[in-house]
Amino acid sequence: MPQPLAAKMTNAGSSARMFASTVVTLGCAFIVLMAAGVAVVTALTREANRLEAQRQAERIEAAVNGQIRLSELRLEGLMSTNDLADALQQPQQMPALQATLKRLRSQLLDFDGVHIVSMSGSVVASIENMVPTAQGQSEGQRHLNAFLSGAKSPTVSVVIGDEALPQTGPTRTMVLNDSGETLLLTAIDLSRIMPIDVSSMRDQLSLIAYRHISASMLSELAERYRVADIRLVSSFPTDPSSVLALRAPDGTIGAWLTWSPARPGDAMLHRFLWALILVALLFSGIFVFVVQRLRAAAEQIELRERQIQRLAGQDELSLLPNRRSFDLTLDQSLADLAQSGAALAVVLIDLDRFKAVNDTYGHTAGDELIRQVASRLSGALQPGDTVARLGGDEFGIIRTHLPTQAGCAALGEHILACLTEPFIVMDVEVTIGCSIGIAMAPRDATNRETLLKLADTALYEAKNGGRNRYSFFEPQMNRSLQLKRMVEDDLRRAIENDELTLHYQPQVSVDGSTIVGVEALVRWPHPEHGMIPPSDFIAIAEERGLIVPLSEWVLRRACTEAKRWEGVRLAVNVSPIQFRHKDFVANVIRIIQETDFDPTRLELELTEGVLIEDADAAEAAMMDIRAHGVGLALDDFGTGYSSLIYLRRFAFDKIKIDRSFLEYMEATGESAILVHSMAHLGRALGLRVCAEGVETAEQHRFLQAIGCHELQGFLFSRGVPAEQIDRLLSVDNPFSEVLSAA
Repeated sequence: MPQPLAAKMTNAGSSARMFASTVVTLGCAFIVLMAAGVAVVTALTREANRLEAQRQAERIEAAVNGQIRLSELRLEGLMSTNDLADALQQPQQMPALQATLKRLRSQLLDFDGVHIVSMSGSVVASIENMVPTAQGQSEGQRHLNAFLSGAKSPTVSVVIGDEALPQTGPTRTMVLNDSGETLLLTAIDLSRIMPIDVSSMRDQLSLIAYRHISASMLSELAERYRVADIRLVSSFPTDPSSVLALRAPDGTIGAWLTWSPARPGDAMLHRFLWALILVALLFSGIFVFVVQRLRAAAEQIELRERQIQRLAGQDELSLLPNRRSFDLTLDQSLADLAQSGAALAVVLIDLDRFKAVNDTYGHTAGDELIRQVASRLSGALQPGDTVARLGGDEFGIIRTHLPTQAGCAALGEHILACLTEPFIVMDVEVTIGCSIGIAMAPRDATNRETLLKLADTALYEAKNGGRNRYSFFEPQMNRSLQLKRMVEDDLRRAIENDELTLHYQPQVSVDGSTIVGVEALVRWPHPEHGMIPPSDFIAIAEERGLIVPLSEWVLRRACTEAKRWEGVRLAVNVSPIQFRHKDFVANVIRIIQETDFDPTRLELELTEGVLIEDADAAEAAMMDIRAHGVGLALDDFGTGYSSLIYLRRFAFDKIKIDRSFLEYMEATGESAILVHSMAHLGRALGLRVCAEGVETAEQHRFLQAIGCHELQGFLFSRGVPAEQIDRLLSVDNPFSEVLSAA
């Protein structure tokens, strides 16, 4: 604070009275604002409760719909097996179907009962997993028998036959039984999913499967979404913000799922009220205390001013000069250098393993270590040199005495020797190291910003080289900096000017005869640097904040070009940064609508990186995107730590076996065993299995034998422009010559 103002505040006369009057005025204003704040906080907390209840309802609805669809997909996958198709064509059809269902029983444990019925209503084959009641049959079986016998129970709304089954898949129906419990019934017309000629079936058959929605299932749902008292009721509850209607295909409501939503606003209200009450109680005491301590406050202000002036150029912890003082000293040294024609060196030092000391022994130990490092660095310098703490665990040195490369190398060796000696911190011996970057003037640069940037580049090189070493700046180190700047400037312009291009790599059926999908791969034909591969700019685009506009450009262009390939799925890779963006789902849906692309033909390929950071948020986003019909594939399957956990928790449609498993693979080797296991696991879960990196005919035959659904690799095609995909799709069996030659 300036001295004249401090002198005025030490006067206990008119200044004190003016200050007291100001405090009284502010106190009255504070009371009025506090009353208004209570009213505003109350309204906000009520709205927060309402919004939280609505958000939970939307997430629970998406979770229920997703689980229902997942059950249907798994059931369709199991029912479309060749075993069931063979049984339908045998003369002794009913025993063959019964035997097939028994063989599949271990894979149908999710369902309490599975029955195959004819159009006449007779049961052809069945298995029952639900424990019978005292009357000898389960609730689900009782409803099924009542329906088949002609009893039109008002609680059963499922209809078997062509008219009740839509062309797009099975019918699902919620049924409320007499005891108030709920069953989920799924009906499937087998003739629509069997890989056989319908005319070969002696009778039109349908399948009815039901599963009991138990208390444990509801409890798991409540725990996942942090709600309480989740239950099923037969009448509409009193709180419409915490209810989900379970509807039959005809629109009737079979049951209501209700729960007690979280009320974050109440907790916030209580905290605010207590805080406001506490402030009100303390304000009067603070008011009197401030008036009485007016003179002492003025003296403290004056003392503080002196301390600020003293510390303006000093780091408070290490007592070394701070960054501001370091910059001023460097500017002055460079100005003297321009006049004298001498030289200087800037040395940047970053401590290695300092964070481990902080995390293990606490910040007090870290502060003590910083002080000891500052002491050792000061002792390692010669007169005329300057050492400063630039922040955190980073230090800087300005060397003006013998600033030759040999002298700076000797200084680097000396600093490494000093800082690798053990430190005694809080009676514990700790050992650290350091990485050092050195830039020299005028050899490398003559202004402060550039010189520090080059020294930092050399420091980064020392860290990449293994740490605990020093590096001088070399001109070739600028290539990575130039590449980053080029990507940041040119890539943004290339996106805006539509200068990128897409190639597509076919995904073919396991027999190699049909293209079932294509994967979009971005390419950058730079006007000066030629074709830049994605490996050179994707990571930099993520680092520089360009991955979201780049990904949106890829998705928009791919949807536009793939519209003409009817019946072919389009696979687009998703960056973890793009997936975690708050508007990811909305942006995808917007692009699909603007390009008029069929969402059921779009398949987004995710890696474990999009799931690790926040699994709950990832699950909500995936449910939302799947609710719009978009498919999801787990890319690079088998290379992470928790792929099996992800398959169990997240509703993927396909897994892609990573190409690394096919490299140098022999049919009897360990990689072959792993690939076989992954393919079997995917099929058992009802997922499509795609193998990447197929390059040889031996790999093709092996993958075909173990039951992969799709293949992708150089054996069939590299990534090619859209026009080449047009030519491949225009001919039958486009890869016949490649496969015959192999």
